[in-house]
Amino acid sequence: MIKRDFTIHVTRLPAVGRDTDHGIYKERSMNEVRVGEIRIGKGNPLVLIAGPCVIESEANALEVAKEMKKICSNLKISYIFKASYEKDNRGSEKSYKGPGLEEGLKILSKVKEKVGVPVLSDIHRMEDVDLAKEVLDILQIPAFLCQQTSLLLKVGGAGKVVNIKKGQFVAPESMAGAVKKIYSTGNRQVLLTERGTCFGYNKLISDFCSIPIMQEIGCPVIFDATHVIRNYGIPSEDPRGGSPQYVPHLSRAAVAAGCNGLFLETHPRPSQALCDASSMIPLNEMENLLRQTKAIHDMVRTWGIV
Repeated sequence: MIKRDFTIHVTRLPAVGRDTDHGIYKERSMNEVRVGEIRIGKGNPLVLIAGPCVIESEANALEVAKEMKKICSNLKISYIFKASYEKDNRGSEKSYKGPGLEEGLKILSKVKEKVGVPVLSDIHRMEDVDLAKEVLDILQIPAFLCQQTSLLLKVGGAGKVVNIKKGQFVAPESMAGAVKKIYSTGNRQVLLTERGTCFGYNKLISDFCSIPIMQEIGCPVIFDATHVIRNYGIPSEDPRGGSPQYVPHLSRAAVAAGCNGLFLETHPRPSQALCDASSMIPLNEMENLLRQTKAIHDMVRTWGIV
């Protein structure tokens, strides 16, 4: 019998953002991002960014923030409250967009004061930045605006932590360009958020390789599970507009892949929400989901992966 050698010889190419030394990969160091006392990055505990999609009222914002702070305190998870004062990419001009900049910032300021947690909101316009930076702890660049140079430079110059959501149309390694724009202002406190990639119409796909790829740029990476499961083209208030039953699966997978934090939209009564009603997680289901993801993250941390 003739014996054949079927040994496979693999040539390992340098990964994005890495140096090689005789074929051994050396990871680029990840910047540690600090939001008050919260530290985000390799070796740090899981962080959660969560809240309703859009600010509906002061009462709703406080209800969510208080309950999420209680849950996260019990689980020892660092918590940042999220709600948009304006959603400018709604499917219809008649859809609820939020209370606007001034009223929204007043409500977010009360959340900070009464609940004692950092707050995050989206920035759509350069002219919003000067007012927003006085209240917000994190300025977020929406996915559709992640390549807007003038907005990125203005937000970077505010001197606050910046969270850039990766556009559905952008390869993860290409987010290095957006990060470089922020870094050019002297601000290196940057988070990147993965929220799916569009390979066709209406549905997004999660490529979990994007988590380590974007970490190789030098930034901690947050995973947004509640936007991945939106069925675009269907109004968010339509039950067919999202598949929230898959959020736990995606969240657990992202944490196992090494993300540094989760971004989850939640509401006490999702069916009554004024935005993303079909994709937010019921507030009373958050504790169980976070208990699972924290257990996975803690295990992965012990391996030195995150």
